[in-house]
Amino acid sequence: MEKFRTAVIGCGGIANGKHLPSISTLKNVELVAFCDLIVERAEKAAKEYGVEGAKVYTDYKELLAEVKPDVVHVCTPNRAHCQITCDALEAGCHVLCEKPMAICGADAKKMLDTAKKTGKKLSIGYQSRYRADSQYLKAECEKGALGEIYYAKAHAVRRRAVPTWGVFLNEYEQGGGPLIDIGTHALDLTLWMMDNYRPKYCVGTKYRKLADQKGNTGNIWGDWDPEKFTVEDSCFGFIVMENGATINLEASWALNTLDVIEASTSLSGTKAGADMRAGLRINGVENGRQYVLKPDFSAGGVAFVEGDAGQKCEVIEAWQFYNAIATDTDPCVLPEQAYIVSLILEGIYKSAETGKPYYFELD
Repeated sequence: MEKFRTAVIGCGGIANGKHLPSISTLKNVELVAFCDLIVERAEKAAKEYGVEGAKVYTDYKELLAEVKPDVVHVCTPNRAHCQITCDALEAGCHVLCEKPMAICGADAKKMLDTAKKTGKKLSIGYQSRYRADSQYLKAECEKGALGEIYYAKAHAVRRRAVPTWGVFLNEYEQGGGPLIDIGTHALDLTLWMMDNYRPKYCVGTKYRKLADQKGNTGNIWGDWDPEKFTVEDSCFGFIVMENGATINLEASWALNTLDVIEASTSLSGTKAGADMRAGLRINGVENGRQYVLKPDFSAGGVAFVEGDAGQKCEVIEAWQFYNAIATDTDPCVLPEQAYIVSLILEGIYKSAETGKPYYFELD
């Protein structure tokens, strides 16, 4: 079995909550280096997950030059995704970068172009694709069960769940708030199901209606600091695709609503529709009667890659990425797809700022 020497750049919450535990389940991966601007984080990660003699750095360029890893996981704030990913690809590494791909379309395009130039694998951490309901719905879409999907909704709505740690509230570091943080998952799922990556134009609105509240916010992670809350608390987009299909995208961290749903999509096609509101539900008409189909996911299903049945989606994400490297096949999340997600998010933000529709110029 081929062994991969892997480095993790950025040893904060997403690395410890998702990437490191997932990588540690893989027998063909050795975590050989860790990098973080706060050296204690890298040291802690190395002690808990690293092989004997694992190296610790605060400068990722030194890590790339000295360790020369096979694979790099980029788990930094959004602004750093592009430069670190491109440098790692140029250094001969395959890269799994945490979502979103980048803070803007130009950065995402640079990452895509660098991956093509170097011939290295690049994928983005949209782990919601590997959930059982997502896999089932994707299979239905691929076989045409929904027909032409011409209307969709991408849902990422929290009532009062503002992340108050790290740099989530910092517009400079992250590029935005709930739209780029959780809206990106919902949009990725929706575009993937539709298999439609040709946006024509979008209209966006964004709000800071609750972010300036001081105290007694009811936030599940404690009150936020309005002075540090420099991003939107909600953002909404209407996207028109080149083929005429439309998508409504809703994203919020704090909204006075009971209609709470996250990393979810609703689809309407010419043959049937689907949503993920009470588990996966597929609706249509058969023999003159309306029906609702609810698949049972309590039983085992077909594994995405050998041995993954019943595993967490983040573990499957890691397994399939390393499998793609080992077999020289495409990972599930293609950089070309993630680039369009970033392009649309940027378009919604620009529309919200100008008050005008934003038109896309695709190659």
